[in-house]
Amino acid sequence: MCRWLAYAGSPVLMDDVLYKPAHSLIDQSLHSKLGVETTNGDGFGVGWYACASDEGDGEPAVVRETGPAWSDRNLREIARHVRSPLFFAHVRASTGTATQQSNCHPFRSGRWMWMHNGAITDFPRLRRELCLAVDPALFSSIEGSTDSEVMFYLAVTFGLDQDVPGAVARMAGFVERLGREHGVEYPLQMTVAVSDGRRVWAFRYSSRGQSRSLFYSSRPETVRMLHPNLALLRDLSDDTRLIVSEPLGDPPGVWNELPEGTFAMAPSSGSDYAPFRPASA
Repeated sequence: MCRWLAYAGSPVLMDDVLYKPAHSLIDQSLHSKLGVETTNGDGFGVGWYACASDEGDGEPAVVRETGPAWSDRNLREIARHVRSPLFFAHVRASTGTATQQSNCHPFRSGRWMWMHNGAITDFPRLRRELCLAVDPALFSSIEGSTDSEVMFYLAVTFGLDQDVPGAVARMAGFVERLGREHGVEYPLQMTVAVSDGRRVWAFRYSSRGQSRSLFYSSRPETVRMLHPNLALLRDLSDDTRLIVSEPLGDPPGVWNELPEGTFAMAPSSGSDYAPFRPASA
């Protein structure tokens, strides 16, 4: 499968998050501890939104490559010079589709950005009917051959602009209904992150009830009390959050597992997460 992270909060250099932690996403691309595969070297991608003071049209910048993240000099250069309040990063382990730029995450449509870890079971058998459910006006935007990108455009079709959790629930419900009509017992496995540039929504769900790992960071004020020497946290706002496939280190009290069948939103002033269930499309 894959490993990913989503950051939202005070603007930071991407290098501080992608490279500097002990078990950074770059380290996970070679030495994943909780993933299905230890190595995630079938491409990578980063996507980021500009700081409020920068010029821009609200669309994220996206860079995707087919080589491994651990040896890419361009990724290192970008991370050392780009400061962003909201960014995604993804390292890929293919579930069968080709290693090509158009199959690397994150995916983008207008201001929306999306990345996924998991799979639609028997996707080649279901692909035609899944694609036929995508809004015809969006269909030509599908560039690659992955289930992840089709899931994204299904969610856009089902109203991502109006209701993010509802659209993702309808996408999941449609995939499960179609899969079971074709005799697939457990059609869907997903941890998903989606953003409009202002917030990040992260979902953890699988038809089997045994989803891939997903964690969110504690509030910076809490972590500062527990670990006052962590330099990265000194200037971060209290609504800053990281959501990650696996923790970036092991200091106690920093990382919390997102429960099965839930979603989280960042930044958020409310509860850390809420229940997630597939819905009828």
